[in-house]
Amino acid sequence: MSSFQVLKRFVAPYAAIFALFVAISGATLFSHVYADEGDKPSLDAVKPALERFRDGIPHFLEKVEKGEPVRVAYVGGSITAADGWRVQTLKKFNDEYAPVQFTEINAAIGGTGSDLGVFRLEHDVLRHDPDLVFIEFCVNDGGASPEAIWRQLEGVLRQIWKHDLTTDVVFVYTFRVGHETAYLNNATPRSVAATEILADFYGVPSLDFNIPVVELERAGKLVYQSETPVEGKLQFSTDGVHPLTQGHEIYTKVVWDAFEKMKAENKEKAYPSPESRRQKLEKTFVADNYENAKLVPIKESQLSGGWKPMPDDSPLNWTKSRLGDVVYVSDEPGAKLTVRFRGSNLFVYDILGPNGGQVFVTVDGVKSERPVPRFDSYCTYWRLATLCVAYGLDPSVEHEAIVEIDEKEPSRQPVAFRLENPEKELAEPKYHGRNVWFGPLMIVGDVVD
Repeated sequence: MSSFQVLKRFVAPYAAIFALFVAISGATLFSHVYADEGDKPSLDAVKPALERFRDGIPHFLEKVEKGEPVRVAYVGGSITAADGWRVQTLKKFNDEYAPVQFTEINAAIGGTGSDLGVFRLEHDVLRHDPDLVFIEFCVNDGGASPEAIWRQLEGVLRQIWKHDLTTDVVFVYTFRVGHETAYLNNATPRSVAATEILADFYGVPSLDFNIPVVELERAGKLVYQSETPVEGKLQFSTDGVHPLTQGHEIYTKVVWDAFEKMKAENKEKAYPSPESRRQKLEKTFVADNYENAKLVPIKESQLSGGWKPMPDDSPLNWTKSRLGDVVYVSDEPGAKLTVRFRGSNLFVYDILGPNGGQVFVTVDGVKSERPVPRFDSYCTYWRLATLCVAYGLDPSVEHEAIVEIDEKEPSRQPVAFRLENPEKELAEPKYHGRNVWFGPLMIVGDVVD
């Protein structure tokens, strides 16, 4: 018996409980989903539902029925980046829908939310022409305001359908310790509620992985967080966020069961044609959504000082799969990036690391009082990051932004608590330098040449 079959038998006694949540999906949940002209949407209470099919996945189902190849994109954070539900669901599709060939587009980056996802969507997803896109940002968007979530996720949806109306989208909501409080009170966490309201506006299906996890724990069959296995219980995770294998299998079962139900439902009553999405694009949920968010490569003409392309033998070359073919590097005080643009927000897609420097930012002649470190408390290693240059500007006028490397290094003390011998280790070359690595610009708007 496979581990998936074991999990199915383990979860089966609680199917009735799950069905109760599913039944809620047919109820009226939102009092102000379609905001009046000039009105701002509000975050109304959203009750839990294991699955809401809405307008379904008609293009996916059609391709499966015809036996055509299917490209599946997974956009999210570390929970999706792990060798878990992403890998399991793709294998399940290939095994159960054979001979259809399913190809993965892995667009998950640990520790990132929709605030980065909306900018990198074209580079990481759309250029590969997906047929189906899973979006998983529930946990990493947990600290964002509803307004930010709406701007970012609406930007993601509109970019997808402007690229190809036939691309199906499914929101999935993953569990973390703390979410159970809402579900045990017949409610949903803020990031889930905000996404559900947007999903209802656009008719996008959603699957809530939180529900089976919470119900199994409430039934005494699962422990949310444990360093070691607990006899008679499913060990979901060691940290309360990132599922172990059986935790991911719970997620996979939700996806598979939902897709089989949507397949059956579509035979009885066909879902709306992908062409109907054109009408949905005629209105926006929030007027200032980020559908115009994009990555724009930095030009040499925008740089002054000692900037050089990252060498081919750099140990950080792995970042080019996300940042693009050219990443500029400098450790020279006074080296600048100057950008003239018309838009509301400007960031730089960059790298944080143990030997990272710090920069001053000047926007429309106003210089930051303090330098912005390209180093933080996690910098025992190098990772992708974003530098906020300008935010909330008037998009109708031209702006100028200057980013300049400071002569001083940032304090390395924020990382000391992670080191076995801070005094010795922080004195090593690894933790010294003024290095700045710049990938492309992240802009809501357009660069002015």
